[in-house]
Amino acid sequence: MGHHRQMTFASHPGIPWTGRRGPLVAEAVVLGLLTVLDMVFASRALPGQSELTTVVVEFAPGLGPVVALLAVLRRRFPDHIAGLATAVSGLSLLGSAVAAVLATAGTRLPPQPGAAEALAIALVVGACCHRLPPRAATIQAVLGGCAATLAPILRYGTGSPAALYAAGAAVVWGGALAGGLVLRDAEVRHRVDVLELRSAERLRLARELHDLVAHQITGIVVRVQAAHRVAERSGGDTATFAELETAGATALSAMRRLVGALRTGDEDLFVPPADLATAVDRAVPDDDRIQLDVSPDLATLAVAPEVVTTAHRLLTESLTNVRRHAPDAVEVRVLVHHEPRGELRVEVVNDGAARPARRGGYGLLGMAERVAAVGGTVHAGPAEGRRWRVVARLPLEPG
Repeated sequence: MGHHRQMTFASHPGIPWTGRRGPLVAEAVVLGLLTVLDMVFASRALPGQSELTTVVVEFAPGLGPVVALLAVLRRRFPDHIAGLATAVSGLSLLGSAVAAVLATAGTRLPPQPGAAEALAIALVVGACCHRLPPRAATIQAVLGGCAATLAPILRYGTGSPAALYAAGAAVVWGGALAGGLVLRDAEVRHRVDVLELRSAERLRLARELHDLVAHQITGIVVRVQAAHRVAERSGGDTATFAELETAGATALSAMRRLVGALRTGDEDLFVPPADLATAVDRAVPDDDRIQLDVSPDLATLAVAPEVVTTAHRLLTESLTNVRRHAPDAVEVRVLVHHEPRGELRVEVVNDGAARPARRGGYGLLGMAERVAAVGGTVHAGPAEGRRWRVVARLPLEPG
């Protein structure tokens, strides 16, 4: 118990091809075989050549061994894929440039099979399309495509039959590009599925906590309050009941905050603000576009902790939506007022609302659930003058 065990196929326990080393071994074997074949074909295609040329082409056909090694190393150093890919494509382009320069000087190199080089370029291109950010992946894909397709043309000339290898190299490069993009898309879909499963599990836990645990705590608090009243009427000891009542109310408030955090999927350990003034100060950034209008008694106003947290989350989510959906807004008005009816009014209005926030997103949904959990109401929608308005009314003490 407690030990990590590697899952293997029942019919072939411990078969290496099912582990993480399988692809590495397969690539090394294939690239090694292609390098050997390139060397054999190159040596047989050199009758009558000088001894120096024969040695150079035989032991370094098209830079194949070097780029093949670099392509394999990308699995050993995944954080340096961009550098390895640049080295592979750069060496290939350098070899092609040298061959082209020699050709202009009247010295054309003999045909050198470059299967290992083409496969190495394809492997690093596929890895870049899979792992790197879009811009870096695009640069490496274009660089690898140029290296793979230009090599036969520049090295052997357009009049040589060996220049037709460019078509095959382009096909291999395109396959690697497509394969890398497919793996990238599959990885993104997997991440989305994982996030959806985690969100669903959080909501399920939140419902269970709200429906079961919070309900039981509420029942305990109600019974303690009843016993407290009976003790008061009979002249008994009420101090213990008062402590139990306070502890139960605190536990219920903490449970409500935990349920709200689970519903919005917060990963960090959130430290609730001490009062409404602190909540507003932490939620509203220092931005010249924001006009802040708050009641002067926010710091001393007696408000339940869950209401303070809800107001802070409401302001944070509303201002985040302003930055996301109305980046060109020039005026944002934030209002936090203590209403005479014992309510807290929280309002955020911004201009430049070209389009509403996406329906069904976790932002608005989590906002509505948080406000409803403390017994308040919230409305979000378009207002006059291409504005977007979010207004909520929160009770100072949840019922």
